[in-house]
Amino acid sequence: MSNIKIDPQAVKAYLLNLQQEICKSLATVDSTKDFLQDKWDRPEGGSGISRVLCNGSVFEKAGVNFSHVKGSNMPASATASRPELAGRSFEAMGVSLVVHPNNPHVPTTHANVRFFIASKEGAEPVWWFGGGLDLTPYYGYEEDCIHWHTVAKASCVAFGDDVYPKYKKWCDEYFHIKHRNEPRGIGGLFFDDLQAPGFEQSFARMKSIGSSFLEAYVPIVEKRKNTAFTDQQKDFQLHRRGRYVEFNLVYDRGTLFGLQSNGRTESILMSLPPEVKWSYDYQVAENSQESKLYSDFLINKNWID
Repeated sequence: MSNIKIDPQAVKAYLLNLQQEICKSLATVDSTKDFLQDKWDRPEGGSGISRVLCNGSVFEKAGVNFSHVKGSNMPASATASRPELAGRSFEAMGVSLVVHPNNPHVPTTHANVRFFIASKEGAEPVWWFGGGLDLTPYYGYEEDCIHWHTVAKASCVAFGDDVYPKYKKWCDEYFHIKHRNEPRGIGGLFFDDLQAPGFEQSFARMKSIGSSFLEAYVPIVEKRKNTAFTDQQKDFQLHRRGRYVEFNLVYDRGTLFGLQSNGRTESILMSLPPEVKWSYDYQVAENSQESKLYSDFLINKNWID
């Protein structure tokens, strides 16, 4: 990618503003709690801002992290698909968020957008964008899934008709819990290694996807946050959260990158819910509300096409 000017400071400014806007909006939705802010420095290079809302009226835990880290050697998780970058120094910045609601009728969500630069003396720097957003319902509502994917698709339209179906398929494949042989949720968008057709267009695509998150998620929260729920439904939510934890600790590239790069553990594990359940050989009743999640929603469906 020689002779292409990149602007990491513009990316950083966008990411910091995105973190602020998302926290402001989610705190307004919750109405009882605000985000605690925790600024940190990384001895090996870089810093970050972790912002976490806990025990709110709507959100049991919501975390929105900004990080800008540097290192002398790319972690294995970042070079698994690009072994030619092994041994390069790196600079990585991004915003990553996970929201765990109190109400089982409100879905959990995750989103992140990020920018990497891999450098080597005497060689052109290699850079790329990545990110995405996905939704993990406990009790599915078709109209919520359609809304989520409609907004996701709209964020991709300006960049080509092939972008949404490509990123949706990538998301379905990435957020698959292999040892359970089931999707984590109803998907969304996932992309990585984005360089073409140049820095400005790639940055614009990342911004469009990142900035669509609130439009995609907040209306669903507002619609479902006051829905009555039973102890049984809360129990199901806690068991399903276990699947979320399994994916994040076993497969998630961001978690692995953070741990392998000696990142800040508190910030990396911010994505984990405060309460979760595993019961031996847990099963749901046939033809129940809970079984509908598996039969009607965790199926990699094309919700809008």
